[in-house]
Amino acid sequence: MPSTALVTGATAGFGAEICRRLSRDGVRVIAAGRRTERLLSLQAELGGPERCHVVTLDVRDRAATEALVASLPAAWQAIDLCVNNAGLALGLEMADAASLDDWETMVDTNCKVCPRRRCLRNGLTTSTQPQGLMFVTRAVLPGMKLRNCGHVVNIGSTAAEWPYPGANVYGASKAFVRQFSLNLRADLLGSLVRVTDIEPGMCSGTEFSNVRFRGDDAKAAAVYANTLTPSLGAEDVADAVAWVASRPAHVNINLMQLMPVSQAFGPLAVKRV
Repeated sequence: MPSTALVTGATAGFGAEICRRLSRDGVRVIAAGRRTERLLSLQAELGGPERCHVVTLDVRDRAATEALVASLPAAWQAIDLCVNNAGLALGLEMADAASLDDWETMVDTNCKVCPRRRCLRNGLTTSTQPQGLMFVTRAVLPGMKLRNCGHVVNIGSTAAEWPYPGANVYGASKAFVRQFSLNLRADLLGSLVRVTDIEPGMCSGTEFSNVRFRGDDAKAAAVYANTLTPSLGAEDVADAVAWVASRPAHVNINLMQLMPVSQAFGPLAVKRV
């Protein structure tokens, strides 16, 4: 296992559970997110400042993100696992009726960073903004290359490969995460730095669907209702992160997809008249 991990979006859902799992496996965790009180609660849960260092990070501030590693205490700067827990979906409207503001926000959030004006325009509070995939990756890579050791794990989605109605730009933004991950591997050939894209399918118990439907609990719950088996949970995604990070140093897991048994690939749609 790595010795020091940076996990973004650590205040809830996948991020918080990934921190818990890595900590149980003996990894020191740098938990980054916007909600300081939740970060401090997580720090206490994981054993205090010696086991969990918290960073209140607003990745809309590019300079602060670029200075992230240098701002850490010296003992925490050698990050050998970076988990980019980025992702947001807005709406399920068909493309001809979808909001362009929603589209812009999903591209900016899932690929880059969510600008304040778009989040506010779309009714999102700052606490729902995930971390910037590109900025955080760029901040940790130089140190990993210099030490010739490290692992970048990006949290993508099965929507990157398997389309469904209403996923239009969300799926396209997650396809970016996949290709960004694969191209990082190409850039890092010749080094011992690893890159993995983990793509979960239907997963309940997080803020994802509530954000997608702007706090409409009934719509969010309907997504997971009456399924044959339970959906994935945050602990399943955390388990996947721990598994890929614990492979022997010569093994790189390029891509991992996981779904609940009650979910599978739909048949090719044919419209008949």
